[in-house]
Amino acid sequence: MDINIVRTALQEMIVPELNTIKKENAEIKTSLGLINKRLDDINNHLIDQSRRIDETNKRIDTLNGRIDETNKRIDAVRDELTGKIDETNKRIDAVREELGQRIDETNKRIDAVREELTKKIDTVREELAQEIRDLRIELRSEIAKTNSRIDRLCEVIVRRDEHHKLEQRVANLERDVSELKRRLAA
Repeated sequence: MDINIVRTALQEMIVPELNTIKKENAEIKTSLGLINKRLDDINNHLIDQSRRIDETNKRIDTLNGRIDETNKRIDAVRDELTGKIDETNKRIDAVREELGQRIDETNKRIDAVREELTKKIDTVREELAQEIRDLRIELRSEIAKTNSRIDRLCEVIVRRDEHHKLEQRVANLERDVSELKRRLAA
């Protein structure tokens, strides 16, 4: 029995499986890249929302500064402009209430978006984890099938007196396959 024939037969069985595993690994990397892109887009959206909130806070601070100035002027002319002061105070209260409502609505929307994004991220993580588990199960099944084929091939090809040498070779191959499994799992 020629070792090259056995080697060629083993390569014909193992190399296509390794190529399939490499292809599936590349597909997983592509999917991870897309997921990372989605997460980047979500982060950019959150940053934009934070910027808008900061701008709203600046506008509110500016408005509060204007209100303070108005109150000082009202104090200076209180006796003469009592009617106008009451009207201005009503308008200020309406603006303050409206701004408070808008801020509350914005906060509710931000909380809803945050919750929705968290759920989506969790779903994507769960799906990705399940895909990885399924891939591992499939790889283990394929490796078990390959090992079974190798065992059958050994039984057919090897004579009884060469069986011990072949067992050593199979043990070496199994060690190599285990190393490949370990690398794929990493």
